Amino acid sequence: MIRLLIADDQHLAREGLRQLLSHEPDIAFLGAARDGAELVSMAREHQPDVILTDLRMPGTDGITAIRRLMARAPYMAIIALTTFDTDEYLFGALEAGAVGFLLKDGDPDLYLAAVRAAHRGQGLIDPQVTRRLVRRFATPPVQADARELTVRETEVLRLVGLGRSNAEIADELGIAAGTVKIHVSRVLAKIGTRTRVQAAIYAYRSGLVPPDE
Repeated sequence: MIRLLIADDQHLAREGLRQLLSHEPDIAFLGAARDGAELVSMAREHQPDVILTDLRMPGTDGITAIRRLMARAPYMAIIALTTFDTDEYLFGALEAGAVGFLLKDGDPDLYLAAVRAAHRGQGLIDPQVTRRLVRRFATPPVQADARELTVRETEVLRLVGLGRSNAEIADELGIAAGTVKIHVSRVLAKIGTRTRVQAAIYAYRSGLVPPDE
């Protein structure tokens, strides 16, 4: 079961998310917070696996809440929600530690896919904003220091940058999925990132993945 918590300052948005997600057989809906401060409090109490949070909320906003949660419970997978696909919100959420970014008017099926992907340790960004993300972080490329990575870890990082799942990486490299998970964890630690999305950005910036891929 995926233990899920949501946060949004608008009642209709909270109710819509609850109706969309609470009836799925693999999702245990834990509750809904009305702002970032309440989200942090509820997360400490309920220990969710995945959090869906609005970013623009009064008082403690979503980005601040993400930073506080990541500082205390980095194992929680947080997906950012907003009606605004501006750079400020997109990059702020990802840099704070969000594993995904969805627009509120996006495809409902994408919400379900994002929650399940986050629970598997993978990130998902709304396709409408992916190109902006790549342009910001991949052009122009920079020479990132990946000297501590082994040849295998470098290849795993390249495939993470291409958006491959652990299972897909395992098939492509001919190794076990559990081994891939170990490699990904080591890569994240060595390059100083906390999420696969941040690692993918690193792969683009270091030139492991050309922008046109």
